[in-house]
Amino acid sequence: MNAKRSARTDIGAVAALLAGSILALALPWSTSAQEVHRNFVGSIQLDYLYLHDQDDLGDDTFDSATVELSLKMAVDFSERVSSNVKVCFSCHGFELGMAYFDIRIADQLNLRVGRFVPAFGEFPLRHDPANHRTSDKPLPYDMGRMVRLREWNMSVLPAPWVDSGIEVNGSHYFDGGSQIDYAAYAVAGPSGRDDAVDFDYIEHRSLYYVDNNSQPTVGGRLAATTWLPGEVPLSVGASGMYGTLDPSNRLDFLILGIDANVRTPYATLRGEYIWRRNEMFLGDDPSRRFRYGPKPDGTYDDFQTKEGFYLEGEVPFDDLDVVLRWDGMRRRGNVLRSSELSDDSRIWRYTGAIAYRVSRSLRLKGSYEFYNFNDFDDVHAIHTGLAGAF
Repeated sequence: MNAKRSARTDIGAVAALLAGSILALALPWSTSAQEVHRNFVGSIQLDYLYLHDQDDLGDDTFDSATVELSLKMAVDFSERVSSNVKVCFSCHGFELGMAYFDIRIADQLNLRVGRFVPAFGEFPLRHDPANHRTSDKPLPYDMGRMVRLREWNMSVLPAPWVDSGIEVNGSHYFDGGSQIDYAAYAVAGPSGRDDAVDFDYIEHRSLYYVDNNSQPTVGGRLAATTWLPGEVPLSVGASGMYGTLDPSNRLDFLILGIDANVRTPYATLRGEYIWRRNEMFLGDDPSRRFRYGPKPDGTYDDFQTKEGFYLEGEVPFDDLDVVLRWDGMRRRGNVLRSSELSDDSRIWRYTGAIAYRVSRSLRLKGSYEFYNFNDFDDVHAIHTGLAGAF
């Protein structure tokens, strides 16, 4: 994205926040029928990433200090209609993270229209830095804090994945507290050029927030929560997303995911797995475009797969939370000649983290991460940060 377009994107996001806030404040505090309720919340995290003996990663990793900020205005017009407007600022600049209406017909049927985070996986539900205890996100959802993010073109599905469209969702409750949650949506979907080999996240966060093709991306999520003996909740979920990424609607993609978490009085255990397959444009002469030659039959595979997982345990000790996480990613498929990845690249990451509650809404975070690559040297990373909500 050039400087002029980036500046226009920032101005557009700020203008959207101001417009939403002015609209919310301009509405009457009460109507003849009922009161209008407003709620303004936000979160801030300042994080410093130190990479030990890795001066050569400056162009491929956002080390040093970064700020993550989110501001959200929620308005309940009635028991049936509500609206949310949210902006966030981080390594990607300003982003309009929410701008939608919810129309609730029943617990089992809610209509969401506008710009929102489509339902996929468990972590995006708590992606704001004040809602999770580590400085960094799990690798399958990582964005700007991932080591060698440019070589990998970030993760499988960077969180928050914000998109424009329509979603139908709802919950059904059973006796005993168990419930089923579902969501189905049609959104603009990821973007890429006609000669793309992967998603273009800068294009996806462009000024106009319009689809680059005429075919929507469709997806959904189904989750269930039940109670184990001892009043312990267990939740499992499955998600999927399908569409095309190029303007000509020739390159399709499919993303699938499963997740589970259990919360006991002594620890919270979580795990997710995400798999993505997307087509790549081969061009007229793949031998000049890609590093690796054809298969024995003389043809080139026209797709790549990218998958990731994380397993995490969180243990509370009064004002201190301890987190242990093992996560990883794998990418398989041919690569462009300019890439430093192989046709089967892999990352393992091992994280130990603490979050100390300084006050009711403020936490001091620290973590150590060990990256083990099969294509590059290992990396030791240290995070220190402060996160709070208001």
